[in-house]
Amino acid sequence: MDIVLIRHTSVGVPKGTCYGWSDVPVAETFEQEAAVTKSNLGDGAFDAVFSSPLTRARMLAGYCGWPDPIIDDRLKEMNMGDWEMKLFDEIEDENLHKWYDDYMNLAATNGESFPLLFARVASFLDELKRKPYRRVAVFAHGGVLICAGIYGGLFPREDCFKHLVPFGGIEKISI
Repeated sequence: MDIVLIRHTSVGVPKGTCYGWSDVPVAETFEQEAAVTKSNLGDGAFDAVFSSPLTRARMLAGYCGWPDPIIDDRLKEMNMGDWEMKLFDEIEDENLHKWYDDYMNLAATNGESFPLLFARVASFLDELKRKPYRRVAVFAHGGVLICAGIYGGLFPREDCFKHLVPFGGIEKISI
């Protein structure tokens, strides 16, 4: 099965804001960015289209021609817990520096760790493999695409963030 994963477009929050599960607005450049993404998707012949429930992913799916994608909570970005919607530079939490030192294993305070995010995305992909689809689109988030890339063998877990797809970008895996 071929899976085309699409990262949402830029968001309308100050640079350096910690957001994950927060339903943040899209940037003013949404239409321009979304038009490029839509063009890069080509013919858009998919057996099924899935999306994170968060607005930034659903809006892009709608713009690209799928106003009613199949919503799956497992496609949300990493939950950043107590740090949601705070500027990283203003987070006063002794766990922040521990997280900076080991973000691949530790969770944000009252949030989710990368291994938990990976397990969530892997669960979605494991279930998807049992479906009769040949080509699927998934509108989601950077962390989800990183996990899918690891799952699909595009790159190893080590240094996986070097492979972060830009806003509105596309990643393809086969499972």
